[in-house]
Order: sequence, then C-alpha cells, then structure tokens
Amino acid sequence: MKIGIIISSNDVETCWNAFRYANFAVGQNDEVKVFLMGKGVEYQSISTEKFNTIEQADKLLKSGGKILACGTCIKSRNQEGTEMCPINTMKDMYEIIKESDKVVTF
Repeated sequence: MKIGIIISSNDVETCWNAFRYANFAVGQNDEVKVFLMGKGVEYQSISTEKFNTIEQADKLLKSGGKILACGTCIKSRNQEGTEMCPINTMKDMYEIIKESDKVVTF
C-alpha cells in the first residue's frame, strides 16, 4: 500500500508519533512518503531526548521512506533545505496525495 503522511504540527510528541507510524508502515512493506508543511518543517529543531524526531526521521530515510517539505514554509522560517527536510513544492504534496492509497495527517 502507498501511504502519504502530512505533518503540519511542531508539537514534538505529535511529530515523533507521526514518524514512528511511518516507520511502522515501512516495516509492513508499505511505501511511505512524508510531507512536512507549516510548523511541521521545524521537526528537527524541536527534537528532544525523550521524543527524538531526528532519530525517527533518519530511521525512515534509511528504511526507504521519503521525506519532502514545503519550500515556502522552510524559507518563511529562515531555514534552509537539508537531506532530512528537503525543499519541495505544493505540486509534490499534490502528487503524494494523488498517488497514495491512504493519507494520514498529524
């Protein structure tokens, strides 16, 4: 199954759980793409020892999942794109939604 996950929260526990769910889905042999928008692009800066969002995102990438992020949202926060938060567009989010069997939002 193809699963699209949209994260628009900068609540650390919510982001952590979203990435945990993404990793679980990859473990079930699903194709997973995460799109970060709005406050969701801040997931790296809010990571804590208890809710290590960076560790979960890294695990997802190493397992074959993909992470994309809204370039406008990144730039509006004076951030730069990174491998774990790459600059993409609304067209990319549209494609994720269009091709996914299921879409989950956090």
